[in-house]
Amino acid sequence: MKKQLLVLLIAVLLGFGVNAQVKSTETNVLVLIYSQNGGTYKMAKSIAEGIQEYPNTKAILKRVPSINSKEKLTAEVEKLPIATIDELANYDGIAFGSPVHFANISADMNSFFSQSIPLWTSRALEGKPATVFMSAGSGAGKEAAILSFWNILASHGMVIVPTGIMGTATLDKTVPQGNTPFGATSLAGSTGTRPSQSELNLAKEQGKALARVASGLKNTENIKTVKTTSTEIKTDVYKMLKDNNIVLPEAPKPVGNYVPYTISDHKVFINQVALKDGKILNPGKVGATVTDDQAKEATYQTMLNVIAVLKEACGGDLNKVKQCVQLTGYFNTTPEYTQHAALMNSASNLTALVFGEKGKHARATIGAVSLPINSAVEIQAVFEIE
Repeated sequence: MKKQLLVLLIAVLLGFGVNAQVKSTETNVLVLIYSQNGGTYKMAKSIAEGIQEYPNTKAILKRVPSINSKEKLTAEVEKLPIATIDELANYDGIAFGSPVHFANISADMNSFFSQSIPLWTSRALEGKPATVFMSAGSGAGKEAAILSFWNILASHGMVIVPTGIMGTATLDKTVPQGNTPFGATSLAGSTGTRPSQSELNLAKEQGKALARVASGLKNTENIKTVKTTSTEIKTDVYKMLKDNNIVLPEAPKPVGNYVPYTISDHKVFINQVALKDGKILNPGKVGATVTDDQAKEATYQTMLNVIAVLKEACGGDLNKVKQCVQLTGYFNTTPEYTQHAALMNSASNLTALVFGEKGKHARATIGAVSLPINSAVEIQAVFEIE
């Protein structure tokens, strides 16, 4: 009897342990801003404070790079780490802050999002909660600016968290305030200390609201993960290709004494360059004659060629792919070029989109003095198949 009770007690404790492990996973929320004079930065600190107050949630404060590298920023803003567009996919929620520029977001924030096409095509931000806060000198155009920012977030499929009437019960109505139902704002050009205490309180409530949504969605995903750990997740590659309007090219043919792929111990080894319709797409050296956007386009095309060859290796059935093991990107660049990883994301995002969980892979990126037939990129891929 005692032995049975002991076994039951251990089972209960183990059950609590599993639940505790799921709940203890920290929710990471990014507060991403552009701020020149510090008003948006002060609002961001209150947003972060509200996020931190929500249980088991961490706020990470960063800024986007300035378009003008010589632009003078406040000392506190200057010290903030600079975010990259690709890291947005790593967070459970994001609060975006910007000054109002002619009823729109700042040019610097807009420039940052102009790099987000790979995130959009891979749907990397889809379902992630986001909120917007702003600082406006006169207050004019603040609501239009937030709504214009919402258009970008909605295009990425993000879950938008507005403020509604939260925090208005304690609002100091004796002085002008920047509250809106869409997000907290500050009347930076108004008299008195700005942001005002009421504006900071609204920002804090907004941060809490975002943290609550981000945490709830993350916990839901954790529950789904626990329920499916013993079940293999199936991804229909051809449905993914069709749903995302991806058309595979004809697999390039060898032009020398070699084969397009080899198979050893269920591993497929493939090398491809940026060949399209019989010609190299955007040939040349990145950082000199080839722009970053052209190099990303060439990288995307190269990965399409890899998948086309992989299809042949699988006997025409890409659903036989068990795992993308390794991608290595070689880039024809100038000696001082350093953004190889950002270029390679075009291939990684496409692989993850097409193959789902099976598309997650190890990766390396390497700069080269030159590449065959003046291609800007060459990709070496290793896949495991059934």
